[in-house]
Amino acid sequence: MQEILNIAAYKFVAIDDSPVLREDLRARTQALGLMGTILLAPEGINLFLAGSADGVRAFLAHLRADARFADLEAKESWSAAQPFRRMLVKLKREIIRMDHPAIQPAAGRAPGVDAPTLKRWLDQGHDDEGREIALLDTRNAFEVDHGSFEGAIDWRIGKFTEFPPALKAHCDEFKGKTVVSFCTGGIRCEKAAILMREEGVEHVLQLEGGILKYFEQVGGAHYKGDCFVFDGREALAPDLSARSARASARASEDPDLAIKQ
Repeated sequence: MQEILNIAAYKFVAIDDSPVLREDLRARTQALGLMGTILLAPEGINLFLAGSADGVRAFLAHLRADARFADLEAKESWSAAQPFRRMLVKLKREIIRMDHPAIQPAAGRAPGVDAPTLKRWLDQGHDDEGREIALLDTRNAFEVDHGSFEGAIDWRIGKFTEFPPALKAHCDEFKGKTVVSFCTGGIRCEKAAILMREEGVEHVLQLEGGILKYFEQVGGAHYKGDCFVFDGREALAPDLSARSARASARASEDPDLAIKQ
């Protein structure tokens, strides 16, 4: 039985009460028996949670009652076991570290493309304007090694802070193409798309909801392999089934991992 509901969600929005919000969310998740990680920063919220369907949905209802998070969208998948060992609510400088302070997604998003439209473009070999599609994987190299879109560009970055210099070295390769940045759940490719526009790349879109939303809406078309996730499931197949059923802290690369084990 797949009884555990897993969600991933984020929202770039100004948060100026992180310590108070942290205590509220920590109390709410504990009361509902949820496990996972919530990251709070001045630029927004990023969360990975798992628990009973009733508990997860009650938490989302509570969060969306705050006007800042009213339109927060969650990617859903199911598992037979709880993939997290504990519940953490952390305060961070960024909800996804890029070390590029000029990028402020809350001030305006880069345009996006939804999964069905991207699949249609890949089926036909070009976008609706006839431009070649350049799929840009903004994840770390070890994640890409679990699976990616066929023909996607992979700069073999070791961490997301390496993306800005990699972009400067490759910007000219995108001339005349429509670039679609993608990542696991949408957060990195959103920052990446904003940076690309800032650097003068003309036609840039982010894949709305990332790979997980793509799997949810259209399956594995044009995708080869699995999608690495930062919990005990290890990776998800295009049907959103898990490779592993162990319990884990968030991610092998997480600098806070030592205090979570």
